[in-house]
Amino acid sequence: MYSPEVCQQARKSRDHRFDGLFFVAVKSTGIYCRPICPAPAAHEKNVTYYEHAYHAADAGFRPCIRCRPDSAPGSYAWLGVETTAVRAKKLIDEGALSSMYVGQLADRLGISQRYLNALFKKYYGTSPKQYDLYKQCDLAKQLLQQTRLPVSQIAFASGFNSLRRFNDAFGRLLSLSPSQFRKERDVFDAPISLFMAFRPPYNWKAFHQFLSVRLIEPIEWLTQTSYGRSFSLSGYSGAFTAYFDAQRHGFKVEITINDIRGLHLVVANIRRVLDLDADPEFINQHISQYLPEDVVLVEGLRLPGIWDPFEAGIRAVLGQQVSVKAARNLLCKLVDNKGEEGKLGDILFPNPATLHTCDFDFFKMPASRKSALKSLASFCLSQSENDDLSAWLSIKGIGPWTVDYAKMRGQSNPDVYLGGDLGVKKAFAQVGHLDTEKCAPFRSYLTFQLWSTL
Repeated sequence: MYSPEVCQQARKSRDHRFDGLFFVAVKSTGIYCRPICPAPAAHEKNVTYYEHAYHAADAGFRPCIRCRPDSAPGSYAWLGVETTAVRAKKLIDEGALSSMYVGQLADRLGISQRYLNALFKKYYGTSPKQYDLYKQCDLAKQLLQQTRLPVSQIAFASGFNSLRRFNDAFGRLLSLSPSQFRKERDVFDAPISLFMAFRPPYNWKAFHQFLSVRLIEPIEWLTQTSYGRSFSLSGYSGAFTAYFDAQRHGFKVEITINDIRGLHLVVANIRRVLDLDADPEFINQHISQYLPEDVVLVEGLRLPGIWDPFEAGIRAVLGQQVSVKAARNLLCKLVDNKGEEGKLGDILFPNPATLHTCDFDFFKMPASRKSALKSLASFCLSQSENDDLSAWLSIKGIGPWTVDYAKMRGQSNPDVYLGGDLGVKKAFAQVGHLDTEKCAPFRSYLTFQLWSTL
């Protein structure tokens, strides 16, 4: 948490770089805001600062309707906290508790439920269940204000199983009822449109350029100002298109989905794929300490994510020992032959169930490479709940580079250094002396910075 002096300065200047890194609670009004709120600034004596929005909510403050704290970019949770706590928070952000209990989440992490609760209390000041409840209400508030979905559908879209439970939790956590945000409308948005903020700068040009040479048609599409793709996630399928808005520091995202109950999972994954919650200035400041003085880092660089680890693994296997262009051609051929039609008519990337019985006779490549693809599909089909990709190393034909690439882009792990990559080796030689270990926990960003020098 920043000092009160830093928070005060950021609040008064409405600095977008601090958006989402702390929240401003005004004691005289009982409302909490983002530091960029356009409302007249309150007197400092009436202000309290909180690191997380749910801390302000727990203290009895309600969210500002004008600046919408639910729309703020998230904070980079991986900094300076215990690894298991970070992993637990990441899983909850991705919707883990929508399909399991806290005890099952603890089992997945290999710890007791009591220890998980203690970790969450220590590092995030709340319990896992309470944090998940707040995240659900946070998304619900966005949907109430940014869409015309009926309240009943918003309840399910946010991860609640009943309207009664939603109304109770929403009113208790945000001190307002859903109806106080807007009147019920019996209209269904198709597509659903949401605004997702980021912390500037965001180097859209670099992001766009990286994706443009790796685009898999027809499951992905790209224009000068937008990126979109079809998706399948936990039984839900659809598509999204994200439109870059530099002036508003965010993306307008249009989503179509076959079942509204999966929306909260999809929204979380879109934020990960676009890397909306990173703090690029802080990351660059950290990395630059260990680089030669003549090396200039690219501003606003993000990690372009892949929709899921399995797709990232298949991309990595097909990218072994071939050019980026050749790998793209192979992936397009794979989708042409094995892509499936989603429930809304979209063409989807083939899933493990499809590829584990595939003989890949449409590929002209060594049998060992085809075998690696099939083995990876079979492994992921049988180990669908295992998010430790290091287990892939037991598969013949899957090496450290493939696993690290899938971690970096399929899981958006911020601390993966692809030292074995040919491009990284060439860039490393140009940069000169570099202690990569000291660049942790941002070595994924270091990898992309090195790639950008080629």
